[in-house]
Amino acid sequence: MAVNASAVKELREKTGAGMLDCKKALEETNGDIEKAIGVLREKGLAAAAKKAGRIATEGVVESYIHAGGRIGVIVEINCETDFVAKTDQFRDFAKDIAMQIAAANPKFVRREEVPSDELEKEREILKAQALNEGKPEKIVEKMVDGRISKYYEEFCLMEQSFIKDPDKTISEMLNEKISKIGENISIRRFVRYELGEGLEKKEDNFVEEVMAQAKL
Repeated sequence: MAVNASAVKELREKTGAGMLDCKKALEETNGDIEKAIGVLREKGLAAAAKKAGRIATEGVVESYIHAGGRIGVIVEINCETDFVAKTDQFRDFAKDIAMQIAAANPKFVRREEVPSDELEKEREILKAQALNEGKPEKIVEKMVDGRISKYYEEFCLMEQSFIKDPDKTISEMLNEKISKIGENISIRRFVRYELGEGLEKKEDNFVEEVMAQAKL
């Protein structure tokens, strides 16, 4: 069912969970806020949201180099204590995120980082595409909003589907990890290098290649 934006806002205010998580919980419960709160609690997302405001300055800088040195990723992931930073669970999470970046090639960590001018340029392109498709002008804006959501899902790391489990977003996986570890965890920043980037070359499917290298 279509979820009312005001209901998403209300659920977010009551639980502190992320907007996308709130939207999914409401869709799962047909818009019932109390049931949606229960869903978020069962998944540990409401608890994770409470930890999200805590300061996280420890952590790790993880790297991933694709076979043959064709792609390189460096990502900084923070947690609250040095103890957690040294655990296998945290380190494995960091490795998964580095691999995700190599395979899925996001441009930003989260949607708030997308520059307003770039977003506006994308909206104009999508609007022109919709009009060229002969869509009625009165529904073009809604179509553009939907396609902008797809843009976030493609280029914002937190909203991408996890390559090892496409049913989960990186945001959902992060919240699950926060709940299990009991500390705030933040994916702060990353750099991704690709051999010959900007030069004309053949298209490659890096998701399949990275998964094959990892033997998944």
